[in-house]
Amino acid sequence: MHMADALVSPVVAGTMYGLSALAAGWSIKKVHDEDFSKKIPLMGVMGAFVFATQMINFTIPGTGSSGHLCGGMLLSALLGPYAGFLTMIGVLLIQCLFFADGGLLALGCNIWNMSFYGCFIGSLLWKLIMNKNCKQWKIILASIAGCVITLQLGAFSVTLETLASGITDLPFGIFVGTMLPIHLAIGFVEGLITAAVLCFVFAARPEFLWGIGLDNADNEAASESAPAKKGFLSARNTLIVLACLALVIGGGLSLVASSNPDGLEWSMEKIAGTAELEPTEKALSAAEGAGKVQEATSFLPDYTFKDVDEESGAAIAGTTVSGIVGALFVAILCAGIALIARTCRKAINKKKVNA
Repeated sequence: MHMADALVSPVVAGTMYGLSALAAGWSIKKVHDEDFSKKIPLMGVMGAFVFATQMINFTIPGTGSSGHLCGGMLLSALLGPYAGFLTMIGVLLIQCLFFADGGLLALGCNIWNMSFYGCFIGSLLWKLIMNKNCKQWKIILASIAGCVITLQLGAFSVTLETLASGITDLPFGIFVGTMLPIHLAIGFVEGLITAAVLCFVFAARPEFLWGIGLDNADNEAASESAPAKKGFLSARNTLIVLACLALVIGGGLSLVASSNPDGLEWSMEKIAGTAELEPTEKALSAAEGAGKVQEATSFLPDYTFKDVDEESGAAIAGTTVSGIVGALFVAILCAGIALIARTCRKAINKKKVNA
């Protein structure tokens, strides 16, 4: 559901950058206020995991479309809304700048559509359904409901942002009527994948789930919600398994991803006959400017080497390299964000003590 620059006017792009920045600033403040040191490894590993899984497009049967994991709901269930949102920003930023996935002008829209709803609305649904008592069936229910609802909100936001931009000929009613049903199916599949990952974590290391273990110091209900059983893996081994999965998915399984257009591209093709829409003349200069910046920063555009035949062995190798390198970059960036927040928190606490 990564929007291209051709769908967004500079005014709408600036507005969504502003809203996303406000949400990011609030998230930084909240993470800064928390004792977040235990989550730093998990934040890096799960950022890499979401990046890798977003490379895997799964086919939606009978439609000719495909979808991929957004990851907001998954991250909010493990990291909470604030750290989850910052992790998603790290994923989308790396995708945009290094792999030209999603427009630079539209990055604020993509952060809002794919991260804000998944992390903030998703975390509310997670907390409501868990209700101080984590059970496997509740994890499955929360995952499916959360992914379906937040993806519907994100898809609807895409249509609103496109309508407000007014630079493409996509009839609003038809666009909504196409986007929501296909993303309903995509959200259901994403919910199943999210449930599988969270059920594994619940069995392996249940305290990794948000509000269950790592948040105990700040969660009054932690003693009531903590699982009675211990996981079958140590914290370190659980992180190793998730990290290895990220590398295998990004470096290997990404080679067999569906080639069908994703839900947004599919919807545009259904309505306009092509997913490569051109912006109006008044928005063209902004889109071209953003495109030039992306061209300069993306060393693996479309997740492969530049200027290679799509059917060649070099293109296949480029996808593998993209999955591994991208996952590592995201892990470093997300862990770095958490480390900076922890360092700032320690410095401020030290000043308070000295004062």
